[in-house]
Amino acid sequence: MGVKDLAEDARRAGYGTPLGAGDHPAVLVIDICAAYLDDDSPLRAPVEAAVAAAATLVNHARANGFPVIFTRVAYRPGTSEGGLFRRKVPTLAVFEEGNPLGDFIDDPAPLPGESIITKQYPSAFHGTPLAANLTADRVDTLLIAGLTTSGCVRATATDALQHGFRPLVVADACGDRDPRLHDANLYDLNAKYADVLNLAAALDILIR
Repeated sequence: MGVKDLAEDARRAGYGTPLGAGDHPAVLVIDICAAYLDDDSPLRAPVEAAVAAAATLVNHARANGFPVIFTRVAYRPGTSEGGLFRRKVPTLAVFEEGNPLGDFIDDPAPLPGESIITKQYPSAFHGTPLAANLTADRVDTLLIAGLTTSGCVRATATDALQHGFRPLVVADACGDRDPRLHDANLYDLNAKYADVLNLAAALDILIR
């Protein structure tokens, strides 16, 4: 079954109904850090174009007065933080505190006063104050960018829906180790858990 056939089959089954944006969107940037861009990192991935698109999204949101939230992964050395996730993916050791691979890059990077959510599992909601912070700020929609599409982006978008926030995944501004993983996960997210849109559509939402 080809991609077009899959899409038509999903529509017939009732999948893929658009959620649309609410009244109070924010941009959520997932784990864009040196670990995915440094040639010496075990997590290196071909994500330069996605990172550049995420920077465009962030700068546009700031210019138009919309909130921008960043996430990062961090573990204290010698602890069991991350639990079975770290056992399943041992290369997550690059996110131990003190390792520069866990650092933000130059662009996009949080500015003073912007929220940074530190997490230890794939979803930015799991074990963090993200949902409470968004509710306090009256945010109802998340334009999600970052790394990686099949991992933390997918987990965060799914949890956003389950917490009552509208997840809009910006396809151009997300990246993965393999385009097949990227495309398959965007397809499934759009069918069941989120709206997947391109950068131009995302920028149009972020205009007051």
